Amino acid sequence: MKLQKWRSISMIPLNNLIARCEVVFIRRLLHNWPDTLEELLDRHLVKEQKPTLDGEEAELLNRRRLTNTRHKALSLYKDILRASRFFMWADSWGFLWQDWLRENTWKEFEAARFETDPKIVTRLLFGGQDAVESALEKLTERHRQEIEKEHRGG
Repeated sequence: MKLQKWRSISMIPLNNLIARCEVVFIRRLLHNWPDTLEELLDRHLVKEQKPTLDGEEAELLNRRRLTNTRHKALSLYKDILRASRFFMWADSWGFLWQDWLRENTWKEFEAARFETDPKIVTRLLFGGQDAVESALEKLTERHRQEIEKEHRGG
């Protein structure tokens, strides 16, 4: 069927076809052009569409975000406590680093407990995770150096 349509179009003289296309083009311009400046802007500007949520959906979404953030914070807190087990030496005052880390972790989490800005909370969580990973990497490297030193000396 499409082939027959193209054949019938190809049999029309070229000038006649061009004239028909021009008429169609002019007709489209006349009928699709915006009437006002506002209509022109509405058609061509990208609009931000925020999903409309009713009260229950918004509350559910907010709870999910809070639950996810609380889960991440609790996970970070547990990671810090687990990592603090490896710091068993005392500082110059005689306090164990393990106890010092646990106490300061508690203070930091309590200080940030009522933070509501999602950007700040995310930054705190990522910063804490990076600090734990960095401390563990340094500790691991230090242990490797100690082991190598023992093997060379022994």
